[in-house]
Amino acid sequence: MSKDGEKGDVAYDDVHQMRSMSIGDVVEMVDTTHGQFHRSFTPHQVHIISLGSNIGSGLFIGTGAALAAAGPGNMVIAYLLVCSCVWAVLQTLSEMTIAFPTSGNYIDYADRWVDPALAFGAGLAEWIGWTSIVAAEASFFNILIQFWAHDNFPKAASLTIFVVVTCVIFTMPNTVFAWFEYCTSLIKIVLFMLIILLSLAIVCGAGPKGYVHHGETWTEFPAFKNGFSGFARAALLATWAVGDQIFIGIMGGEAQNPRFSMGHATKLVPYRVIFVYMACVIFITLLIPSNNESLLGGSGITASPFVLAIELAGIPYVSSILNAGIMCGILAISAESIYLSSRILRTMSSQKLIPLWIAQVDRKGRPLRSLMITCLAAVVLTYINMSAGGIVALNWFVTITSASFFINWMIVAFTSWRFHKVLAAQNDTLFQGLYAWKSTLWPLAPVWLMTISTLLLICCIYEGAKPAGATGTTANNFFQYTIGIILIATLTAGYKLIMRTEWRDPKTADLITGRRKLTPEDIQQLDEYYRLPGWRRFLTYIKLW
Repeated sequence: MSKDGEKGDVAYDDVHQMRSMSIGDVVEMVDTTHGQFHRSFTPHQVHIISLGSNIGSGLFIGTGAALAAAGPGNMVIAYLLVCSCVWAVLQTLSEMTIAFPTSGNYIDYADRWVDPALAFGAGLAEWIGWTSIVAAEASFFNILIQFWAHDNFPKAASLTIFVVVTCVIFTMPNTVFAWFEYCTSLIKIVLFMLIILLSLAIVCGAGPKGYVHHGETWTEFPAFKNGFSGFARAALLATWAVGDQIFIGIMGGEAQNPRFSMGHATKLVPYRVIFVYMACVIFITLLIPSNNESLLGGSGITASPFVLAIELAGIPYVSSILNAGIMCGILAISAESIYLSSRILRTMSSQKLIPLWIAQVDRKGRPLRSLMITCLAAVVLTYINMSAGGIVALNWFVTITSASFFINWMIVAFTSWRFHKVLAAQNDTLFQGLYAWKSTLWPLAPVWLMTISTLLLICCIYEGAKPAGATGTTANNFFQYTIGIILIATLTAGYKLIMRTEWRDPKTADLITGRRKLTPEDIQQLDEYYRLPGWRRFLTYIKLW
């Protein structure tokens, strides 16, 4: 069972199907054809970024849209189900990532153990989803600017500030990005703790205009607003907010000690996500009625539900501090999205799923060409906000991203099953090695992940056919919710037919390339960690220094 735990270019060599290797023979084999990524993330940086990752506009603002559409009861159930998928996806993904810490992560795994067409579909879905997030975060960034400017600041100016800050960081070495994410994660952690304390105080009646909240937002308004349509809308917003957690796997693939960092993150992140999101969701449902017009989707000036609660309580100055902190969180999520999308594109290129010239990595470990393509696409999508109307464009970006996330959860779950089948077919002793890491109670995690993902697929189709709060179905609404599914499925099937790809044979599937043997330094770090008493190991999950 599991425990926690500048190079030049060289000529390209195709990666062929290979036999399995015994643990004693395993060495880390990487493709240095078009340059090589640097292991830029220290275990401490991975720890802090894991604490703060995926805390952005989906939590700070998007929760208001979920409450407005679904009511408190639907919202709590939807977010709880989606948060449970974080445990499932990290349990499923980590045992593959720890053994094969490649930057392409599950796209590489889908290619080598399932079918190149599935890898193409997975990469396409991930790239579309995370690139769309940049545009969605830009919409929220503008919302926060307008909160201060009272709609008097030019939208084009706020979007330009956003894209410049987001993209300029990738002109610097990877270590700068690592420290940027580290610092913004610390800000988000402090911001979250401030929000929880303030929310608790306001529930108890703090503030000049405050009063004790007794759950009247549950009893005086519909708890299950709009029925299943409301639940479906909240579930899709929750999926978009929580994220698919692939970022943790990609980051783990570039960590200095993937075994320690991923093992640690796999235990830390699910508890952190469930606690952060569920605590915030419960406070929101207690503090804000679902019919408040200032929630996203209402007719008033849109605001974060937390900022709104502070304003309603009459507490001065704090709302501006929260607004500034939320802006930092949004910029961090946007940078994460560019980082992840560029790695996905580079992996697809190195696997010959798209043109090879995109795979080039420079001497500082940056995939410049995939970064440029991703930044250009993100900028174009961001400025679509100007012509399509803010809320309309935002809704499309959110639904496309949500669809890409649960489709990729399905792919991760299926790839895990094939991974175990390949190990069994080749009698591989991967899980018998020193500090080997295996998913707890496998196949519970991939089965649960597939089950909830199927429910989310039903939600997506149902919401397209019968949207929450609408009187009927329109073609525009249906395609808004299903375009992501249609696009990914069509292009994946087309790739399969055109390229005539074949399923990998478990007996010959690749269990060598990218496989990483623990180094003496890795083993020393793990030995020192497991020599600590239990309470000291627990403290490593919550420390910020």
